[in-house]
Amino acid sequence: MSTRRRGAPSADRSPPRVVLDTNVVLSALVFGKGTTARLRAAWQGGHFLPLVSTATAQELVRVLAYPKFCLDAQEQQELLADYLPYCTTVRVPAQSPRMPVCRDPFDVPFLVLAATGNADYLVTGDHDLLSLSPKMTCPIVTPDAFLALLASA
Repeated sequence: MSTRRRGAPSADRSPPRVVLDTNVVLSALVFGKGTTARLRAAWQGGHFLPLVSTATAQELVRVLAYPKFCLDAQEQQELLADYLPYCTTVRVPAQSPRMPVCRDPFDVPFLVLAATGNADYLVTGDHDLLSLSPKMTCPIVTPDAFLALLASA
């Protein structure tokens, strides 16, 4: 893992590598309005490269099946098909890098993915994750902040 602080695409203008937490992806896929709709259009347009790991993909699959979303199996598969093909899968090693202490154990896979996948950003609305940004090698930003960064690049 690189020890330098990341936060911008390299000079070759490759799209930034980005970890989106489950709530951000879920909002983009299920609700698709406002900021998250713009995020969805940005990943589908190749403006950034979403990163997934087995753990984060499994979390998304699990959450899409929540009864409160009233999605049948086919609808869940269609939503996954609007996200996963645009993603790059990162293989997380059995021995994960050391991560800052995180209050919510469900957030740890996103931190690990950001570190092992050399993410440029981790995008979340989760205040627990946002508070860890100074301790990570990549910035942890809100969806609005990330879209502003994309627009200025």
